[in-house]
Amino acid sequence: MSFDALGLKHLEIRSKLFVSGARPEQFSKAAAGEADALSFDLEDSVPLAGKEKARQAVAEFLTGAGKTSEKIKIVRVNSLASGLFAQDVEEILTHGLHTINLPKAESRDDILRAAEELERREQIVGLTSPVGILANIETPKGLRMAFEIARAHPRVVGLQIGMVDFTLNCGIASGNRTALNAVRLAVRFAASEAGIAAFDGAFGKVNEPEGYRAEAEEARALGLNGKSCIHPSQVPIANEVFLPTTAEIEHEEKMAKGVGAFLFGGAMVDLPVLERARRVVARARRHG
Repeated sequence: MSFDALGLKHLEIRSKLFVSGARPEQFSKAAAGEADALSFDLEDSVPLAGKEKARQAVAEFLTGAGKTSEKIKIVRVNSLASGLFAQDVEEILTHGLHTINLPKAESRDDILRAAEELERREQIVGLTSPVGILANIETPKGLRMAFEIARAHPRVVGLQIGMVDFTLNCGIASGNRTALNAVRLAVRFAASEAGIAAFDGAFGKVNEPEGYRAEAEEARALGLNGKSCIHPSQVPIANEVFLPTTAEIEHEEKMAKGVGAFLFGGAMVDLPVLERARRVVARARRHG
């Protein structure tokens, strides 16, 4: 069974803005911004003593002011190993929540445990739309098991790279491009084989927009679908980079009108290339 069979939407996300659950005063402003998705964080940005208050704030927003927002709403819960996962799900699972972001996924069993808890809670609260899982790949084991994670359950709608934890685990220098691109490719391959999306991680230097742009462009060139943002100033860059350019759209639109195998611009175009062209045009239209 695919996630389509569950009625889950594809994660069509260029920009995913992190919003700390400990900062509810920022929720409405983030919802009014340009990000395709909001990721309310209950994990790293919230101290242990503030977890309960953050859960309540996120749940209140999802069922209140945020209910009418058309943005994709994601909550990064605490990991299964933290012992906080079940309580997170119990309090934040509500109508309007599209996906949970599961940190440090390392196996098929991790996904199955998360899916079981989601299903149990959905039945209790009467949710008719299943909640998806965006699985974080941020440990060496997680990377090794990425395809198993991606195919573990129909709820898995995407893989998310987490390079900070990954480099710390491996003793790799922060920002090392060789390591970053190796992880990007491995995650992209696993996601592609599973037929789901793959997303680039965060860029921590808010005051270096050109550095963010360079990372985003490299991620797009390697086939990733979008990038995390830790500040609203990064959102328009991600939206621009991960949207086809005018020249690309015009080229793909012309190509998409073809039938069968044919020559276009001196190159052979067959069905897979034609289908990609049609996807590019459709994506451009969805984003206006």
